Amino acid sequence: MKKVAIVTGGTRGIGLGIVKELAKEGYALVVLGTRPPDTYQEFQAFLQEVKPELLYVEGNLSLEADREKLVDKVLEKYGRIDLLVNNAGMAPVKRSDILEVTEENFDALYAVNTKGTFFLSQRVARAMVAQEPREGRRGILINMSSVSATVSSVNRAEYCISKAGVSMMTTLFADRLADEGVLVYEIRPGIIRSDMTSTVTEKYDRLIASGLTPIRRWGTPEDIGRAVSVLASGSLSYTTGQVIHVDGGMTIQRL
Repeated sequence: MKKVAIVTGGTRGIGLGIVKELAKEGYALVVLGTRPPDTYQEFQAFLQEVKPELLYVEGNLSLEADREKLVDKVLEKYGRIDLLVNNAGMAPVKRSDILEVTEENFDALYAVNTKGTFFLSQRVARAMVAQEPREGRRGILINMSSVSATVSSVNRAEYCISKAGVSMMTTLFADRLADEGVLVYEIRPGIIRSDMTSTVTEKYDRLIASGLTPIRRWGTPEDIGRAVSVLASGSLSYTTGQVIHVDGGMTIQRL
């Protein structure tokens, strides 16, 4: 039986890069997206070209009913979950100074990036703990945070805070689940070419060219997908709660 992987927000950008990589690894894929699947052009092209084993679930990560629907559908179809990649997230609708952030914008980001991710992880972890081990473990959770979990952006305060919460979440679940045979990791992407960064392309082109990242290029969704693949393989079985920076060296402290 194939290993089963859930990828939230797997229809575009980083999420689609992850889905493509896991498809190469032969996973049965479950993708959560917020819209009908035929509205995502690149996702549809991938499905037609690769024809992976894939279950698509439409839903909103911030809603309990949709999270329950997702897990129920996976367990009904496959009976187990081997990997959860918490990738779904949102950026501020409008960037604003920390002194101008509204409660509405803060709540919207927190509901998806932090609360939704937490409670989906909790639900999936319960299912993993209850299932039989495979290859010496019951499952793997991978949380997608951001360099913004530790790097200040005062015009994106709500985003930074939401991702810092994901980082602590990784630590907590790793601690709680180690004895249960479930490994937990965090990936912190840097400047990745995606929909989320499309409005600030010129800004980051200049910063990268001037040396913001020692590796002077944009990151790609494929870069993130490969990092997920390594962690999902279970080959790092004496690690949990670890953070992988996929940021071109951006967070290296330099003089």
